[in-house]
Amino acid sequence: QVQLVESGGGSVQAGGSLRLSCAASGITYSPYCMGWFRQAPGKEREGIAMITIGDGSTAYADSVKGRFTIYRDNVKNTLYLQMNSLKPEDTAMYYCAADWAVVALCRARQNDYPYWGQGTQVTVSS
Repeated sequence: QVQLVESGGGSVQAGGSLRLSCAASGITYSPYCMGWFRQAPGKEREGIAMITIGDGSTAYADSVKGRFTIYRDNVKNTLYLQMNSLKPEDTAMYYCAADWAVVALCRARQNDYPYWGQGTQVTVSS
């Protein structure tokens, strides 16, 4: 049974950094796509960073481009999101997601991802 478990969230002041982790268990081989999504209160869940596991290609939402970095340690089966220069508007619940289906493009669409973690809260104060 596939399980994704996020960690690393917390409270930080604006301008600070956090690194989120997403550990995968119950898997026999790596997913094709993985991503980080976030959902702020009263807002829809949005995809912010995607990675194609095979070639390591990445894509980012404009709101986080240049500040966040997605990467994966394939030996540890762990996905990371390094978040720098955090802003109050980055405050949200952050989720990792995975999909084993081979697709033309790993997209930031939550319906494309059947496996989700429980989320980790990030709060950025001004």
